[in-house]
Amino acid sequence: QVQLVESGGDLVEAGGSLRLSCAASGSSRRINSLANTLGWYRQAPGKQRELVATMSSAGHKYYADSVKGRFTISRDGAKNTVYLQMDSLTPEDTAVYYCYAKWVEARIFDYWGQGTQVTVSS
Repeated sequence: QVQLVESGGDLVEAGGSLRLSCAASGSSRRINSLANTLGWYRQAPGKQRELVATMSSAGHKYYADSVKGRFTISRDGAKNTVYLQMDSLTPEDTAVYYCYAKWVEARIFDYWGQGTQVTVSS
């Protein structure tokens, strides 16, 4: 099994910054290999979960248009740890942020964290 544990969610004023972290752990042998994709999704009240940013093991990054230029995703090159630096936060960024990890083997194995709350006050 693989567990993803997020941290860093908090209440912050508009214009502020937060840094989210997510670390993978568990007994699965997958932990000993780098996930093909690590990323972040978010879900605001009454809305569907949406992709925020992803990063491949090769270093390729993808950002949702709504966060480009404000958020930065990074990962530890040696571990299955991913970060999300969030700057210039707005109330529209308020959501539960979920960590995501995907391994591509004979089939896809993907996992989700439990979520961390980010609240941006105006």
